[in-house]
Amino acid sequence: MLRPRTRMVTVITAAAAALTLALTSCSAASTDASEERPLRIWSGSMTPINNNFSPFAVDTATHLTYGAIYEPLFFFNQLSADPPQGMIGESYSFNEDGTELTIKIKPDLQWSDGEDLTAEDVAFTFGYGSNIDAEMESIDAPDDTTVVLTYATPKFTSEALILGSTWIIPEHIWSSITDYTAETNTDPVGSGPYKLKSFTEAAYTLEANPLFRDGPPAVTEVQDIGIDSNQSSEDLLKTGKLDWVGQFIANTDAVTADGRIETMNNQQDPTVIVTCANEELGCAGPQVDPAVRQAINAAIDRGTIREKAFAGLAGEASPAFALLPRDEQWLSDPSLASSPESSDAADAAAILEAAGYTKGSDGFYGKDGTPIELDLFSPDGWTDYNDAAKLISEQAAEAGIRIDARTVSEAEYWTPVANGDFQLALYGLTQSLVADPYSNYSQYFATDATANVGEQPVKGQNFARYSNESVDEAVAAAGATQDEATKKEAYATIQTEIGRDLPYIPVVLNASQAFYNVKDFSGWPTESDLYAAPLPYLSTASAIVLANLKPVSE
Repeated sequence: MLRPRTRMVTVITAAAAALTLALTSCSAASTDASEERPLRIWSGSMTPINNNFSPFAVDTATHLTYGAIYEPLFFFNQLSADPPQGMIGESYSFNEDGTELTIKIKPDLQWSDGEDLTAEDVAFTFGYGSNIDAEMESIDAPDDTTVVLTYATPKFTSEALILGSTWIIPEHIWSSITDYTAETNTDPVGSGPYKLKSFTEAAYTLEANPLFRDGPPAVTEVQDIGIDSNQSSEDLLKTGKLDWVGQFIANTDAVTADGRIETMNNQQDPTVIVTCANEELGCAGPQVDPAVRQAINAAIDRGTIREKAFAGLAGEASPAFALLPRDEQWLSDPSLASSPESSDAADAAAILEAAGYTKGSDGFYGKDGTPIELDLFSPDGWTDYNDAAKLISEQAAEAGIRIDARTVSEAEYWTPVANGDFQLALYGLTQSLVADPYSNYSQYFATDATANVGEQPVKGQNFARYSNESVDEAVAAAGATQDEATKKEAYATIQTEIGRDLPYIPVVLNASQAFYNVKDFSGWPTESDLYAAPLPYLSTASAIVLANLKPVSE
């Protein structure tokens, strides 16, 4: 799975103070590339950092678990239409009906502990823990470099999920772990370019894996730092104590003026109001009514939000949840290309009144004596999200909808979203890995990607608890074919349903800003060579970048 967006809060903790002391010893060398030092990044971890390197702990493991230590078979570059890049995998092919996937892995691979990495490890991975697919009929490893996966239904459209989002694990380690959900894996053994050197609650350090198939990376150490505020990260970046971050900075000139740091902004991931939408699965509150969600959608002034909360750096979000113009061929209706840019209080009122809501003397709508009153939260210090939430609250109030915006700590954010114990939350969805929105639909909108309130989804990230039989059937149909016309028909159904039901209310296509040190390190992605998205919090892509970097010799 892909990792969430950068996390940041405003309160400086004791652990952050410890981090300051830890950085003091290396600050003098921070701008001298001739003296070997770690490349220091902020991937979004807050202090105290969780000592968790389990590839199954999607919401709690350290960011560099995914790609730098554990790898998928292939890397699918979401910024490119190029074929996937082999990592552990060398090639793959489907049979004619898409039910059999044959994978060839590279020969002579090793785990970071020196054990051989063979097809048996890959076969074990697909039959272990949350990787188990209910539609899997058999997993075979006929030789050391071949794996054959056989399914009951075609898996053409699932190739990026199967091959690019399944973290391959060593059988000789994980076969003795009976409860993968409780395992924190503090001594990880992986296949990636790095292995764990040291860990503290303030920072953890990875060192080059000498057994990596392409040879150890040129940057011999990477230190991922826990930081508790957006401003602290920006200050460390300006003073040479950080080399790579992915975060929102409104005034980029303040960071890039001296030429040491460059920046890139690839608008790709939608920021949404995720709603707990399904009363049958345990959601509670006015937001379970589609009419309320539709009214909120009409009340939002996205143009103002983009300018005031995101400094004009965000793009327009699509209710079809396709990345445009990349996925334009899959858009069924031009009206679904983008959500309304300006608020329409009259339309919001008409939607609510048609659904039986009436406006009270206080100017707010309700039904049967119960007012609409909704809770919207975002994490402390996510300054763009915090500002957006305030604007949404104000704009909704003008349309007679009461939304109370508040900020919460990281723990108070991720746990209720994952468990479904919320009404509204500002949230960042990660975009599909390929030029096809299928994974968005299967991961965020399919019933088998969700769970009852009180439980976390095992497969997928349908935190809205959305369930729609027509969508489920269309997702299954799209996943079972390579025929473009059939997929377009399925996607038209999905886009119509989710555009009406709005379990995720689009806000903006978020600014994905990366800042990186070009004075001391070379090999970063450029506008002319976007070999990977240069964001340290992205799984796999961050490891591709790290393996490509080299210290600059002065």
